Amino acid sequence: MITPDYVQMMARYNKWQNRSLYGAADILDDEERRMDRGAFFGSIHNTLAHILWGDTLWMSRFDNWEPPTDKAGMVISDWEGLKQARKAADARLIDWGGRVQPDDLKGDLSWSSAVMNREFKKPRTLLVMQLFNHQTHHRGQVHAMLTAAGIRPDDTDLPFMPDDYLAQERKPT
Repeated sequence: MITPDYVQMMARYNKWQNRSLYGAADILDDEERRMDRGAFFGSIHNTLAHILWGDTLWMSRFDNWEPPTDKAGMVISDWEGLKQARKAADARLIDWGGRVQPDDLKGDLSWSSAVMNREFKKPRTLLVMQLFNHQTHHRGQVHAMLTAAGIRPDDTDLPFMPDDYLAQERKPT
C-alpha cells in the first residue's frame, strides 16, 4: 500500500508546508492569528496547534514520542513556543521517515483512543496515511484562512515542492 519512500516524501512535504504556513502566519499579529474564522478549531493558531497535537499523538504510537497530555489539542498559547515546537516536530518526523523500514509498515496497530473512549486496531499503513492526511486536511483550512486574511502562502501541490525538499536523502540505517 505505502512504502518508506512515501513516508519520507510526506515528511518532507509536511516540513515544506509548515514552513510556508507558519511564515505566512507570522505576518499577522497575535490577535489576527487567534481570531475565530469559522474553521473547526476556530483560529489559525488553534488549528496549527491541533495539527501539532495530532502529529504528536500519532508519533507517540509510531515512534515512542511523549504523547500529548490533553485530549482535545495542544495547548501552546505562545506563538513563538508553537513555532519552535512545530519546527522540532518536523525535524523528528524527517528523522523518523528516514528510519522507516518496510517491516515498520506491516501489520496492525492497536491503541486506546481517549477522545473516542474505545479500543481500535487498524493496519499500520492506513494509520501512517492518516497522519499525513490529517495534516493536509487541517493545513488546507489554515491556507484558506490565511488567504481570506490577504496572505498568500506557498502552493500546496506536491509537484511544486521545491527541489531542496525533494533532494533530501534518506538516512542510512
